[in-house]
Amino acid sequence: MLTLASKLKRDDGGKTGRASGASDSTHRVSIRDRLLTKGTCKASFPDEDKLHHFQLAVSPDEGYYQSGRFQFEIDVPEAYNMVPPKVRCLTRIWHPNITENGEICLSLLREHSIDGTGWAPTRTLKDVVWGLNSLFTDLLNFDDPLNIDAAEHHLRDKVTLTSSFDSVLSSNTV
Repeated sequence: MLTLASKLKRDDGGKTGRASGASDSTHRVSIRDRLLTKGTCKASFPDEDKLHHFQLAVSPDEGYYQSGRFQFEIDVPEAYNMVPPKVRCLTRIWHPNITENGEICLSLLREHSIDGTGWAPTRTLKDVVWGLNSLFTDLLNFDDPLNIDAAEHHLRDKVTLTSSFDSVLSSNTV
């Protein structure tokens, strides 16, 4: 039987990563967190006195955007957790769900959503990090794009799109 712990152990070369005395619940959360972001996300605070404003670097390890590094700016409003954080992509990217101006189409960042997948007070910043990370893998959506040109390019010619990604990634790494 495959378990999350055994998958991490295999990925880490046999190390468990568990500190002595760590509780099972702490261990379970860290396993889930490590599997969801796989070390592909790193937060930084340009001004350590402003914890409500930070940057997130996402470095996908699979898919079209593998080997890229994408910077996001995250502002947590005063009304958080009732309203979602404001997120903008700082890295210029050709992506169906991110405009060239950095606007992002991610359902959990919508304050009002008809389908129920938008922001809710039960959501956390960790959900935002997972969502941004997933924009480059699981949530890459060519069917409901914000950047229609990028989505149409994918539908029209996947081969040149892949080479476009490769050239952009090699020249546009933050």
